[in-house]
Amino acid sequence: MSDITAASSLQNLSDAFAEVVGRTARSIVAVHTARSRSSGFFWRPGLIVTADEALAEDGDIAVVLPSGESAAATVVGRDPTTDVALLRVASASPAGAALDDASASVGALALAIGAQNGAPTAAFGAIAFVGGPWRSLRGGEIDARIELDLDLRRAGEGGLAVDAAGRALGMAVFGPRRRALAIPTKTIERVAAKLETHGRIARGYLGLGLQTTKLDAGAGVGAMVMSVDAGGPGAAAAIRQGDVIVRWNGEPVQGVRALLRALGPESVGRMVDVSLLRGGEAREAVVTIGERPDA
Repeated sequence: MSDITAASSLQNLSDAFAEVVGRTARSIVAVHTARSRSSGFFWRPGLIVTADEALAEDGDIAVVLPSGESAAATVVGRDPTTDVALLRVASASPAGAALDDASASVGALALAIGAQNGAPTAAFGAIAFVGGPWRSLRGGEIDARIELDLDLRRAGEGGLAVDAAGRALGMAVFGPRRRALAIPTKTIERVAAKLETHGRIARGYLGLGLQTTKLDAGAGVGAMVMSVDAGGPGAAAAIRQGDVIVRWNGEPVQGVRALLRALGPESVGRMVDVSLLRGGEAREAVVTIGERPDA
């Protein structure tokens, strides 16, 4: 291949990527709070999906639209466990991004497209890893693990991750150790629809303050009950402060974090067999998992 041919091929590739960024950027917004700068994208007219972790806990929110216009936004709902937040703007908005659930393949090229002060931003790289469904550290159900090998800037968090053809892989976010991840489009559609309807995602609730503790004679770990909410599911099951939960539905407890991960949306209303120790004596209880109340 001659130098001229190689240069032409690279230019064609560059032009193709620039076209993908320009086309995708029509749905991308910059999200501004008093303490943060991030990105988001129109999911439906008037509704913007962004990264929950990038949003401040309180204060005013403004978005800079692709047109350069600034508009006030309000929170429809947020789900920290999947890192999905939904905002509403009253001004005219472009059509939502096409979340067509593009298949992710390791080694395929990828772009993370965000916005900064109304202008598009882009990061170029590859899909580094693709895995099956997983639970986040906060217990959220993510439909696939998609890791991106690219330099995601802070202002680009909450934007769209797309493949070389511009098909959406998901929302670009920071994972553990600032590794760039894509929250899959399937997860976004599921969570955003619930947030639009209910404003929140139901989570399981035991009404117990728990702390991981080691069991005697190397028998593993349990979850010690440090506090019991009066009127909560744990109190209704006669669980007391000082009890140590050792088995959950017949399975050994792996620690408090593992228990919390079991309290996803699907757990609400379920009855769980709990084995515990009280003063060294084995006891059994049945807990009906409640719905976590608003903070």
